Amino acid sequence: MRNSTDPVAEIRDLRVEIDGRAIVDGVRLRVRPGKVTALVGASGSGKTTTGLALLGEYPPGATVTGEVLRAGDAPAGYVPQHPAAVLNPARRVSALLDDLARPQVRHLPRSERRGAARELVLRALADAQLPDGEVLLRRHPHQLSGGQQQRVVLAQALLLGARFVVADEPTTGQDALTKSRIVQQLAAVAARGIAVVLLSHDLDVVRALADEVLVMRDGRVVESGPVRRLWSAPRHEWTRRLLDERRPVPEGGTSPDAGPPVLEVRDLVAAHGRSTVLRVPRITLRAGECLAVVGRSGSGKTTLARCLAGLHRDHRGEILLDGTALPRSLRHRDRARLAAVQYVFQDARAAFDEHRAMLGQVARTAVRLRGVDEHTAVREASAMLGRLGLAGDLAHRLPGELSGGELQRAALARALLARPRILVCDEITSGLDTVTRRALLDLLAGLLGERDDLSLVLVTHDLDTARLADRIAVLDAGDLVEQGPAQQVLTAPRHPFTVSLLEATAHLSSGNRSRAGT
Repeated sequence: MRNSTDPVAEIRDLRVEIDGRAIVDGVRLRVRPGKVTALVGASGSGKTTTGLALLGEYPPGATVTGEVLRAGDAPAGYVPQHPAAVLNPARRVSALLDDLARPQVRHLPRSERRGAARELVLRALADAQLPDGEVLLRRHPHQLSGGQQQRVVLAQALLLGARFVVADEPTTGQDALTKSRIVQQLAAVAARGIAVVLLSHDLDVVRALADEVLVMRDGRVVESGPVRRLWSAPRHEWTRRLLDERRPVPEGGTSPDAGPPVLEVRDLVAAHGRSTVLRVPRITLRAGECLAVVGRSGSGKTTLARCLAGLHRDHRGEILLDGTALPRSLRHRDRARLAAVQYVFQDARAAFDEHRAMLGQVARTAVRLRGVDEHTAVREASAMLGRLGLAGDLAHRLPGELSGGELQRAALARALLARPRILVCDEITSGLDTVTRRALLDLLAGLLGERDDLSLVLVTHDLDTARLADRIAVLDAGDLVEQGPAQQVLTAPRHPFTVSLLEATAHLSSGNRSRAGT
């Protein structure tokens, strides 16, 4: 008979090699029921490879040594960093979840099964912090925000009855209120005796949720121990650096007041099917200005960004560039206007051709949108990738050989090669560790300082990141509820929702644990 404290999964001396290069080396990990074990580290440190090893999954062509042991045949759940990759885009959410619920009600009379299965699905959605289950069930995955997609995948894991859940950046792209609820939900999962393996760059979430922490760098565990000890007395230089980089983002400069806006949104109303999801009476953006768009997951931030870029055509109202209306669809925008407004996706992996090397894909932007020759484009692409930390061999790899953070930087490099006037960044720091995030934000601030003709729309759930902006626009449930100078919004918010966001951010930063019984 198994003891309740025996590990439900264990890794012993795991080494994973690709083409002779170790991406995980000598990792040991014990996953205990009811405990949260966090793996933290920079992008590409081996967190995801280690987490997937618990599920028996490895990169293609990998050579694996060591042992991965799992207790019994109970299923394990996995919540990936990019949930769209595991949700069938052709099926509604109801179909995705009903497939998991139906086998659990086969013991009931046939007449009762449909209702019982729907009750299980709605309960799982509510447990995953999606209370509007009946509405969401009718949607397809592409009609959900990144945060909503992530919680649908968590609901799938809960429906499976997993004994342990590997959560890969479960709070990526989510606001402080939703982060707090996900922390509470994962804590409740652990309180039921389910083990949680948390792969995260979000140190506030790790501090609030984890029992044990493993710090990874270059595929190795450089430090491990109880979360309180690591925070109070980190022993390894890399751990100290990760914690030190949590200092506040420098505040943006003074917003330009003179001159006409380079971009203007007027009476924008956007829909998904029959549902109105966004209402923005007016937003302006001047040359050299940074506008942060903040709000909860599902508030309409990404829909606004996609409207600006011509990726969401189901809207009315006007989006003006230099006083001239932009076509709603990018298919009707000429080369100059395509180059002028560039969009950097939150899910960078889905934005690249997995069969082509990164350097060529980035260079193609300069050829297609600016008409430069291929040799010049490759030279510019190599220089930009190097500036973003993707020099040498990294630039020649396929997308599948890069980490999520590396792909986000490559996506930014590709957009910058168009030499845009408006750069729309949709949660581009949400998948990055503190060190890489700091470097990327410093780079964006530097670009704004260098180019008077570049303006930035920074879509973010993170109010700390929003400090980079000159102005902030706050969305809630599709409505623009507040906008103004960043300093004013962050220190003297006027709308109750903005106040609640700031309070939730402060609560998470304090490291207060939400675990039952702790």
